[in-house]
Amino acid sequence: MLSWLHAIPYPDIDPVFLRVGPLQFRWYGLMYLIGLTLAYFIIAARAKAQKLPMNNDQVYDMIVYAAVGVFAGGRLGYVLFYNLSYYLENPLKIFAVWEGGMSFHGGLIGTIVALILFARRQGMTVLTIADLAAGVTPVGLGLGRIGNFINGELYGRPTDVDWCMVFPAGGMACRHPSQLYEAFLEGLLLFTVLWLITRRLPPSGTVFGAFLMGYGICRIVVEFFREPDAQIGFIVGTISMGQMLSIPMIVAGAVILAIAAQRKRPLQPDSSTAAPL
Repeated sequence: MLSWLHAIPYPDIDPVFLRVGPLQFRWYGLMYLIGLTLAYFIIAARAKAQKLPMNNDQVYDMIVYAAVGVFAGGRLGYVLFYNLSYYLENPLKIFAVWEGGMSFHGGLIGTIVALILFARRQGMTVLTIADLAAGVTPVGLGLGRIGNFINGELYGRPTDVDWCMVFPAGGMACRHPSQLYEAFLEGLLLFTVLWLITRRLPPSGTVFGAFLMGYGICRIVVEFFREPDAQIGFIVGTISMGQMLSIPMIVAGAVILAIAAQRKRPLQPDSSTAAPL
């Protein structure tokens, strides 16, 4: 076991930032709230810049649809992909969301379904909505991973790198702070790449396809440093469930990008609005 003597001290932040009587307000939930709020303002700005037929009320409705998809899909995805046998024996635990357990890949599927319903209700093309949502998703992902770090969960594998940390729930081993790796790759880096793509006003579906490929690649890379879920371990060799679920994302993203490349570029907006957020 790697020694903890050379570790960078884990900050050990209280997961609860505010207590009001029996109520507890947690950093992780706050990160979700901040992510959704930022998504609203960024989508509203981009819709205006691209002259899309969306007002602020429609943007708000889109965020609500996406949020429901994220939470419902994320929970069901965790149940199906990561701990099905346990929940088959304890079906009521499926609703115990306060105990933790969310899957990004399940949340992605739930969000896609929810936004398809939203697009049809609004009479807008699905790929237009998908591009808007994909372009801001890294904001929530990055903030969510910071929330994971504060909670001391989803930590990395044992290592002897100079920046390793000993997490309270991870025993005495010094580990990769893989949550911070994910916050950088899936959050800051992926958002920057998609922002640069969006500025070029590419054909519909390009941003969505690039997001699928980008996230899949980032997740596969980070999973080599992240400790696999204890109830599953590795699927094949050192390949984790997160990596297995990310491979179809890369394939789907490549297909969508190939199709989008055959489409015509949208009309250019006025020069004053040619550089959306």
